[in-house]
Amino acid sequence: MTSTQQRAALQRQIWAIANDVRGAVDGWDFKQYVLGTLFYRFISENFAAYIEGGDDSIHYAELPDSVITPEIKDDAIKTKGYFIYPSQLFINVAKAANTNESLNTDLAAIFAAIETSASGYPSEVDIKGLFADFDTTSNRLGYTVKDKNQRLAHVLKGVAGLDFGQFDDAHIDLFGDAYEYLISNYAANAGKSGGEFFTPQHVSKLIAQLAMHKQTSVNKIYDPACGSGSLLLQAKKHFDAHIIEEGFFGQEINHTTYNLARMNMFLHNINYDKFNMQLGNTLTEPHFGDEKPFDAIVSNPPYSVKWVGSEDPTLINDERFAPAGVLAPKSKADFAFVLHALSYLSGKGRAAIVCFPGIFYRGGAEQKIRKYLVDNNYVETVISLAPNLFFGTTIAVNILVLAKNKITTDTQFIDASGEAYFKKETNTNVLTDKHIEDIMQVFGSKEDIEHFAKSVPFEQIADNDYNLSVSSYVEAKNTRELIDIAELNAELKTTVAKITQLREDIDAIVAEIEG
Repeated sequence: MTSTQQRAALQRQIWAIANDVRGAVDGWDFKQYVLGTLFYRFISENFAAYIEGGDDSIHYAELPDSVITPEIKDDAIKTKGYFIYPSQLFINVAKAANTNESLNTDLAAIFAAIETSASGYPSEVDIKGLFADFDTTSNRLGYTVKDKNQRLAHVLKGVAGLDFGQFDDAHIDLFGDAYEYLISNYAANAGKSGGEFFTPQHVSKLIAQLAMHKQTSVNKIYDPACGSGSLLLQAKKHFDAHIIEEGFFGQEINHTTYNLARMNMFLHNINYDKFNMQLGNTLTEPHFGDEKPFDAIVSNPPYSVKWVGSEDPTLINDERFAPAGVLAPKSKADFAFVLHALSYLSGKGRAAIVCFPGIFYRGGAEQKIRKYLVDNNYVETVISLAPNLFFGTTIAVNILVLAKNKITTDTQFIDASGEAYFKKETNTNVLTDKHIEDIMQVFGSKEDIEHFAKSVPFEQIADNDYNLSVSSYVEAKNTRELIDIAELNAELKTTVAKITQLREDIDAIVAEIEG
């Protein structure tokens, strides 16, 4: 089999295991056990590989815990961010899982020990609470200890049976891909709730390329509503590892999803000192004020969610929102996320943000914010995408690209919503690499292409009440069939004549029969 076929086979296997082990439990509710177990295996093998250091004579899993000195432990935590004793490794726990009558409590103790191993070290905040959602006492696993242990053993054995090969750089990608594949499938099957924490990889790829276009290096990349971290990781996947100098930053409001994002970083071999994920409400409790500005910002914030807005009188003086002179409506926080991102953006960077289309044409506060953005020449491009690209919504969303270093006052509009720019699949539409390439080519060139892309002068947008809807500036292609009226009339005349002749023939036959 080719590597692509092997990867596909592995993905089919892992999804079959995920469905098998959950039994009657809803997949969305059970996801943290499968994802958490995959993560537990990854960090176990990652840690063992670090300790062994490529020496084939050392087998860390076979060593007694007693050989670990305080110095070994201290050095390992400073490097890897956590510590796992040989007896705590996934391979050893999985091996005895079927016969371990205290499996659920043993796992809980191991997870607690891994987390507390980082206490007092720089990695503490990155490790703390990682396994918080892996509740080994939950009734989702069963109502008796025996039932809980059986299901946990089933999960451990299933994940242990996955063939990732030897743990090296080539196979690390398999772990990360398997994790992303699982998250994607859980999101696809969870409807709206899944769509809120995961951006499909094909859309993430476009957003990452927009944010990092023509930047030979960026200081760091940031997502203010990072979900499971999929957008940030696309930047790593599609660009040279050294282009992002100081790492990956993200904030997430949902605790479970925040844990998924941190696990996702580790699973893609991003060490604790190269990422910084924070928990909290970005709009009212923003982190990373001391880390800004960022050269690349990517985001798919929740669409039209409510926020405190004008109910908090201090927000109008917040440095993120004050320049616009108005706050986003309380019922629609979309532009609050946009202004937040703009505030964190560097003078040379770009922000690429998925937006609900209504914010580009509605009046009131949203129109005033658009005026601020256009008057200050921050809007580089607005791209309309095809419908049904995201999990849980069929909306044809837009991507807003912000920049502070534009060389003209024009704003570019790209209509990528037509059938030429997406591929229909069973559940959702997708962007192929060719579609992304076509969009990126015109984004980079800024050329006008009939029915696809147009750069519009500032004055025209101002005269149009700062409407930023793509359809206001890019004329949709008329796909209706052109009809030749003269030819149609001739065909109708011939048809009427035939009908008249047919009626006369029928009348003659009837008269003959009756006579």
